[in-house]
Amino acid sequence: MPIIDSSTDQLILWAALGYLMGSIPFGMVVAKVMGLGNLRNIGSGNIGATNVLRTGNKAAAALTLVFDAAKGAVAVLVARAMAGEDAAQIAALAAFLGHCFPIWLGFKGGKGVATFLGLWLALDWRVGVACCLTWLVVAAIWRISSLAALVAAAMSTIWVMVLTDTRSLVLGAILTLLVYWRHSANIARIRAGTEPKIGQS
Repeated sequence: MPIIDSSTDQLILWAALGYLMGSIPFGMVVAKVMGLGNLRNIGSGNIGATNVLRTGNKAAAALTLVFDAAKGAVAVLVARAMAGEDAAQIAALAAFLGHCFPIWLGFKGGKGVATFLGLWLALDWRVGVACCLTWLVVAAIWRISSLAALVAAAMSTIWVMVLTDTRSLVLGAILTLLVYWRHSANIARIRAGTEPKIGQS
C-alpha cells in the first residue's frame, strides 16, 4: 500500500470522481452514435468492446476499447497529479467499480477489462504493458477474450511483484479478484467449452 498522505475527505472525493469517470458507458454511447442499436439486445448484452465487436463494426469496438481504457487512466493520472499516489489508487479502484456498476445503467455494467488495462497503464506503465501483452498472447492463441482477460488479471499481481516496489500489490490483488468475480459466468462457459470466440456473433 502507498503511504496515506491525503485526508479522508480527499480520498472520498477522489473515490467519487473516479467512480463517475469509470461509470461513463462508452460502449453504449459509441453504439448509439454509430447507429448500432442497443448493446443490451446484442450478443451477451455487455457494454464492453468485445460485445460491440459482435455488431460487426470493428471501428466502434476499437473506439469503445480506447475510451474505456482511457477513463481508467485519466482517473488515475488526474488523482495522482492533484492529490498523490494514495488518491490515485483509490481513484483506480473506484473507476473500475464505476465501469462494472454504473449508476446511469442501474448498476449493471461491463466486465471492466479495458478499464483494468487502462488504469494499470497509468498506475505503472510496466505492469500495464505486461498485462496488455499477456492479453494479446492468450487471445491470439485461444481466440477467447474472457480467457485472455482472466490470465492477464491473474498475471497482473505477478507483474506487480516482479516489476515494481509492490506499493500497488493490495490494489492489484483486489482488482484481480473483482475481474474473476465479474467473469464467473464466462469461467463456467470456458469449462463447458461453450464460451464464444473473438468476433463470433
